[in-house]
Amino acid sequence: MLYLVRHAKAGSRHNFAGDDKLRPLSPPGRRQAEAIGTRLAEAGVQHFVSSPSLRCIQTLRPAAKAVGAKVDTDDRLFEGKSAAGVLELLATVPDSTALCSHGDVIPETLDALVRRGCEITTIPDWRKGSVWALERGSDGEIVSAEAWPPSDSAS
Repeated sequence: MLYLVRHAKAGSRHNFAGDDKLRPLSPPGRRQAEAIGTRLAEAGVQHFVSSPSLRCIQTLRPAAKAVGAKVDTDDRLFEGKSAAGVLELLATVPDSTALCSHGDVIPETLDALVRRGCEITTIPDWRKGSVWALERGSDGEIVSAEAWPPSDSAS
């Protein structure tokens, strides 16, 4: 199983006076990240790959800490990148990997997976802090995707 995570809630893009890549999670986003971390650790995730954006790294950090792993970064998960790079990454990472990306990249990636034959088994959820559980078939292709809604603890 692979997991594609939309970063948790971050502070307002318009109110942040620095490089958007450095915009951190908000307090509700930190609570979301903790809840995501618990769920990913319980699911047995051992590998973590994030967009270079701080808010994505911070979203995966609680899960990585829980299992004694580190969060690697990959530019293919960065905001504004195409699904093609994410599909390449999904094809090469080991099972039990969580990848964190952005609200523009994830829907495009899921659309591309559906065009390749992946079945979405739940109502799609693109909100911040949502997680997609992706199941691989025997040939390594992603055959099904299930959306986990964001944690209510972020309110």
